[in-house]
Amino acid sequence: MSERKRGQMSLADGLVRRRKGLNENLDRLSALIDWTALERLLGPLAPAERGAPGYAPLVLFKAVLLAQWHTLSDETMEQVLEDRLSFRRFCGLGLMDAVPDHTTLWRFREALGKAGLADAAFAEIERQIGRHGLLVKKGTLVDASLIAAQAAVPPKPAAPEEPAVSGAPPPSQLVKSETDPDAGWTRRGRRRFFGYKAHIGVDQGSGIIRRAEFSSAAVNDTLMGDRLIAGDERAVYADKAYDARARRERLRALGIKYRIQRRANKHHPTLSARETRRNILIGRIRGRVETVWAFMKRVWGYRRVGYFNLARNRTQFLLLCIAYNFKRMLRIAT
Repeated sequence: MSERKRGQMSLADGLVRRRKGLNENLDRLSALIDWTALERLLGPLAPAERGAPGYAPLVLFKAVLLAQWHTLSDETMEQVLEDRLSFRRFCGLGLMDAVPDHTTLWRFREALGKAGLADAAFAEIERQIGRHGLLVKKGTLVDASLIAAQAAVPPKPAAPEEPAVSGAPPPSQLVKSETDPDAGWTRRGRRRFFGYKAHIGVDQGSGIIRRAEFSSAAVNDTLMGDRLIAGDERAVYADKAYDARARRERLRALGIKYRIQRRANKHHPTLSARETRRNILIGRIRGRVETVWAFMKRVWGYRRVGYFNLARNRTQFLLLCIAYNFKRMLRIAT
């Protein structure tokens, strides 16, 4: 076989003293997750039978997850794997094993995204979390957040109220980036924003991310709304951007309470006092989803994507959501 054997610890590995606290979380995670199921899922990414020996997909999957968890670049992750025993053990690398270099990690992440296995891994881990009884399913909190592009911001289109300058694009034309044509424009308050939009559906009570999507910033929130609903929750909470008659009817048919804020429209230009009060009450519950974004952006620094196209950035976001769910799982599991 060309695949390198991993996970078989030597006598030297057994003699290495484990420091309590430093390795505790990774050891607990190793016990909580059924890695065999993930190994089967990642099977299509196994090295070819011919050629130089490669690394088992599960080794590389754990490595890229650790990189997301600790906000490490592929180059830094390679260096850390050389030195940190807890990372080696978690990935299944013995003391005498060579570690994957940054190019190997990059290629694995690329293959993971192209094969659609980042989505499959996210779904499998969400299923396992549910099997542990950690999902409350009282409700799903739906929200989206803007993430800046890695590419330089292209020239902004002229505002509608401004006359077009000679040679400038008309106000209706959104300027695309040559470096990252997948990134898009939207408005954040009165200012234009260039980049992407991350979408999540979070379990009310546990804080586990149950659904995750990623799109250009130009995509309207409501277009991703139905993909963020699990279907087995008792209610769905969201702001008025997700208010739609078709969604209301769909949730009613599923027996799910419609807890999406109402918005005024041309047929109903003014909200009643009761509707306004309802929106306030929903907002207090829906607002708890902001703790997820706060952690990702303030602790992990996820304010800007790491790559120059939608596919790579989507894979990065899914890995980030898996890493976040691992942290939540360790916090709430007994």
